Amino acid sequence: MKNITDSFLSLGYWTSAGSFGFNTDILATNPINLSVVLGVLIFFGKGVLSDLLDNRKQRILKTIRNSEELREGAVQQLEKARARLRKVEKEANQFRVNGYSEIERDKLNLINSIYTTLEQLENDKNETIRFEEQRAINQVRQRVFQQALQGALGTLNSCLNNELHLRTVSANIGMFGAMKEIK
Repeated sequence: MKNITDSFLSLGYWTSAGSFGFNTDILATNPINLSVVLGVLIFFGKGVLSDLLDNRKQRILKTIRNSEELREGAVQQLEKARARLRKVEKEANQFRVNGYSEIERDKLNLINSIYTTLEQLENDKNETIRFEEQRAINQVRQRVFQQALQGALGTLNSCLNNELHLRTVSANIGMFGAMKEIK
């Protein structure tokens, strides 16, 4: 050991032990000062640094937990939203199917109603035609009857004279009298 201390002393790095002073040799004093400062920092700063790191660790863990809770809440909301979406899609499909069924039912009802209305119109048309035919027949009968009556009256008036007229009236009166006796 003596050789090491002698070599440092001989090189001028170390001053003799009896005096106190400043060593101006930066190369010799800097590592010593740095080691002392680092030792003091480590000894005293260890607790502070440890507390800072623990606080930081706790905040990070708390943030992670909060993020996990938020993620779980978001996942639950997403599942609820998906369930509502499935329910709404199912209801929409039911409405669509029911709507199509109702449309088909209404279409068939409309077709049947139109068919019934057309049958009724056809029946009304046929009845109107029969009525008009009957009316035309009656009008023709009335005209024929009027013409026949006018012809008969004309023939009677031209053929009747006073004597024939009196005999016809007498015969008719006699027929009426016989009818009264029968009753």
